Amino acid sequence: MSAPPRVCVLTGAGGRLGSAFCRSYASRYQIAALWSRRPPLFAAQDQRVFDPLGEEADLPENHHPVLTVRADVTSRDAVARAVDLVLSRFGRVDLVVHAAGFRHWAPMLGGDSLLESVDRHFDVNVRAPLVLTLEVAKRFWGGRAAENAAANRNVVTVSSTAGVRVYPGYGQSVYAASKAALNHLTRHLAAELRPLGVRANALAPDSFPGIVPTALVTQALVRLDEAKETGRVLLLEAHGETWL
Repeated sequence: MSAPPRVCVLTGAGGRLGSAFCRSYASRYQIAALWSRRPPLFAAQDQRVFDPLGEEADLPENHHPVLTVRADVTSRDAVARAVDLVLSRFGRVDLVVHAAGFRHWAPMLGGDSLLESVDRHFDVNVRAPLVLTLEVAKRFWGGRAAENAAANRNVVTVSSTAGVRVYPGYGQSVYAASKAALNHLTRHLAAELRPLGVRANALAPDSFPGIVPTALVTQALVRLDEAKETGRVLLLEAHGETWL
């Protein structure tokens, strides 16, 4: 008998990247799709997708529905409830993909909106990945080092090339600072999760789909899940990939 699909907890599931990941890989993973403002555009445990030109069509999207979980990833209580639900449904977590993100671009000297966005940037882009990862580690990965290593369990944070490079004129200062912090946080996660047999890496794509096709970003997420690397940042740009 073949092994059951890996269990993936995906944040930001209602965004462009999250929805694309669900569409492309719902047959490969058992996906717990965490969302806040909008659900992923995909069949879920309590709904089906219909073709408006043929409602009775047996659409492939309905063969592998995702488990949608509405949760504010900046709330520790909400994250704890979400992890409880995932573990009660699937019994384990093999991969955590932090695709939720916040951005507000504005010039430093252009008024107060940039300063007013600082807390939100760091709550969503830095604190939330830490909270969810630690909750999964506490509730499931702890005490399972050999099992975790054998299952190649890992964390992938979705960063940005803005966390590595400066793009003048776009007003990315605080957004970029939060992504730079996420890159370094991911390296520290890798160091502290290593004794649990769990890896952690960051994926830092350029703007998608404008510069990098979204499909290449989702493919890179899967390759990071399959890899053995830990504590690294993978830059994904129009001219190719670079490991940092």
